[in-house]
Amino acid sequence: MSQAISIFGLGYVGAVTAACLAHKGHHVTGVDLNPLKVQALESGTTPIVEPGIGELIAESRRACRLHATTDSAAAVLATDVSFLCVGTPSLRNGKLDLGHIEPVCRQIGDVLKKKSSFHLVVIRSTVLPGTAEFIVVPALEEASGKRLG
Repeated sequence: MSQAISIFGLGYVGAVTAACLAHKGHHVTGVDLNPLKVQALESGTTPIVEPGIGELIAESRRACRLHATTDSAAAVLATDVSFLCVGTPSLRNGKLDLGHIEPVCRQIGDVLKKKSSFHLVVIRSTVLPGTAEFIVVPALEEASGKRLG
Protein backbone atom coordinates (compact mmCIF):
# COMPACT_ATOMS: atom_id res chain seq x y z
CA MET A 1 0.00 0.00 0.00
CA SER A 2 1.37 3.38 -1.01
CA GLN A 3 1.88 6.03 1.66
CA ALA A 4 2.17 9.82 1.46
CA ILE A 5 5.47 10.61 3.19
CA SER A 6 7.36 13.80 4.00
CA ILE A 7 11.11 13.75 4.57
CA PHE A 8 12.55 16.64 6.61
CA GLY A 9 16.17 17.22 5.64
CA LEU A 10 17.56 16.48 2.19
CA GLY A 11 21.16 15.77 3.13
CA TYR A 12 22.63 12.33 2.67
CA VAL A 13 20.19 10.40 4.89
CA GLY A 14 17.11 12.33 3.77
CA ALA A 15 17.86 12.26 0.04
CA VAL A 16 18.58 8.53 0.07
CA THR A 17 15.48 7.81 2.18
CA ALA A 18 13.29 9.93 -0.11
CA ALA A 19 14.65 8.36 -3.29
CA CYS A 20 14.30 4.79 -2.01
CA LEU A 21 10.78 5.25 -0.63
CA ALA A 22 9.64 6.94 -3.86
CA HIS A 23 11.27 4.15 -5.89
CA LYS A 24 9.21 1.64 -3.87
CA GLY A 25 6.00 3.41 -4.94
CA HIS A 26 5.34 5.86 -2.12
CA HIS A 27 4.50 9.51 -2.77
CA VAL A 28 7.33 11.45 -1.13
CA THR A 29 7.75 15.16 -0.45
CA GLY A 30 11.22 16.24 0.60
CA VAL A 31 11.50 19.34 2.78
CA ASP A 32 14.63 21.42 3.25
CA LEU A 33 15.55 24.99 4.09
CA ASN A 34 18.19 24.98 1.36
CA PRO A 35 16.50 25.98 -1.91
CA LEU A 36 19.38 24.45 -3.91
CA LYS A 37 18.64 20.97 -2.53
CA VAL A 38 14.94 21.45 -3.21
CA GLN A 39 15.68 22.69 -6.73
CA ALA A 40 17.94 19.70 -7.41
CA LEU A 41 15.26 17.18 -6.40
CA GLU A 42 12.54 19.05 -8.27
CA SER A 43 14.65 18.99 -11.43
CA GLY A 44 15.22 15.24 -11.04
CA THR A 45 18.87 15.47 -10.02
CA THR A 46 20.55 14.43 -6.80
CA PRO A 47 21.69 16.88 -4.12
CA ILE A 48 24.23 14.29 -2.84
CA VAL A 49 26.92 11.97 -4.16
CA GLU A 50 25.90 8.31 -3.90
CA PRO A 51 26.13 5.66 -6.62
CA GLY A 52 22.77 4.93 -8.26
CA ILE A 53 20.79 7.56 -6.35
CA GLY A 54 20.60 9.91 -9.34
CA GLU A 55 18.77 7.29 -11.39
CA LEU A 56 16.29 6.60 -8.57
CA ILE A 57 15.56 10.31 -8.17
CA ALA A 58 15.15 10.90 -11.92
CA GLU A 59 12.87 7.87 -12.31
CA SER A 60 10.74 8.86 -9.28
CA ARG A 61 10.38 12.44 -10.51
CA ARG A 62 9.28 11.23 -13.95
CA ALA A 63 6.70 9.00 -12.23
CA CYS A 64 5.51 12.01 -10.15
CA ARG A 65 6.23 10.17 -6.89
CA LEU A 66 8.97 12.51 -5.65
CA HIS A 67 8.70 16.24 -5.00
CA ALA A 68 10.56 18.76 -2.86
CA THR A 69 9.67 22.02 -1.17
CA THR A 70 10.77 24.55 1.42
CA ASP A 71 7.14 24.70 2.67
CA SER A 72 6.98 22.41 5.71
CA ALA A 73 3.30 23.14 6.32
CA ALA A 74 2.23 22.03 2.85
CA ALA A 75 4.32 18.87 3.21
CA VAL A 76 2.80 17.86 6.56
CA LEU A 77 -0.75 18.60 5.43
CA ALA A 78 -0.28 16.46 2.31
CA THR A 79 1.26 13.46 4.06
CA ASP A 80 0.54 10.88 6.76
CA VAL A 81 4.12 10.22 7.89
CA SER A 82 7.07 12.56 8.46
CA PHE A 83 10.65 11.31 8.69
CA LEU A 84 13.11 13.54 10.58
CA CYS A 85 16.38 13.28 8.65
CA VAL A 86 17.97 16.51 9.82
CA GLY A 87 21.67 16.82 10.49
CA THR A 88 23.05 15.94 13.91
CA PRO A 89 26.77 16.65 13.44
CA SER A 90 29.40 15.89 16.04
CA LEU A 91 30.53 18.78 18.19
CA ARG A 92 34.20 19.38 19.01
CA ASN A 93 33.75 17.51 22.29
CA GLY A 94 32.38 14.45 20.44
CA LYS A 95 28.75 14.93 21.49
CA LEU A 96 25.95 15.15 18.93
CA ASP A 97 24.44 18.51 18.06
CA LEU A 98 20.70 17.88 18.32
CA GLY A 99 19.90 21.55 17.76
CA HIS A 100 18.03 20.97 14.49
CA ILE A 101 15.64 18.35 15.89
CA GLU A 102 13.46 20.53 18.13
CA PRO A 103 12.80 23.37 15.63
CA VAL A 104 11.66 20.88 12.99
CA CYS A 105 9.39 19.15 15.53
CA ARG A 106 7.89 22.53 16.43
CA GLN A 107 7.26 23.27 12.72
CA ILE A 108 5.52 19.92 12.32
CA GLY A 109 3.57 20.43 15.57
CA ASP A 110 2.34 23.85 14.45
CA VAL A 111 0.83 22.24 11.36
CA LEU A 112 -0.64 19.31 13.30
CA LYS A 113 -2.90 21.83 15.08
CA LYS A 114 -4.78 22.16 11.79
CA LYS A 115 -4.78 18.47 10.94
CA SER A 116 -7.56 16.17 12.16
CA SER A 117 -6.03 12.90 10.96
CA PHE A 118 -3.31 10.89 12.71
CA HIS A 119 0.25 11.77 11.68
CA LEU A 120 3.25 9.54 12.38
CA VAL A 121 6.64 11.15 13.08
CA VAL A 122 9.71 8.94 12.64
CA ILE A 123 13.24 9.85 13.73
CA ARG A 124 15.75 8.82 11.03
CA SER A 125 18.59 11.05 12.26
CA THR A 126 21.41 9.86 14.48
CA VAL A 127 20.22 10.71 17.98
CA LEU A 128 20.96 9.77 21.56
CA PRO A 129 18.72 7.53 23.69
CA GLY A 130 15.97 9.65 25.22
CA THR A 131 15.79 12.14 22.33
CA ALA A 132 12.24 11.11 21.45
CA GLU A 133 11.10 11.22 25.08
CA PHE A 134 12.82 14.46 26.08
CA ILE A 135 12.95 16.54 22.87
CA VAL A 136 10.73 15.21 20.06
CA VAL A 137 7.51 14.37 21.92
CA PRO A 138 7.49 17.49 24.14
CA ALA A 139 8.13 19.79 21.16
CA LEU A 140 5.41 18.13 19.05
CA GLU A 141 2.89 18.15 21.92
CA GLU A 142 3.56 21.75 22.94
CA ALA A 143 3.40 23.10 19.39
CA SER A 144 0.35 21.07 18.35
CA GLY A 145 -1.67 21.12 21.56
CA LYS A 146 -2.18 17.38 21.01
CA ARG A 147 -0.91 14.37 22.94
CA LEU A 148 1.17 11.41 21.79
CA GLY A 149 -1.00 8.60 20.45
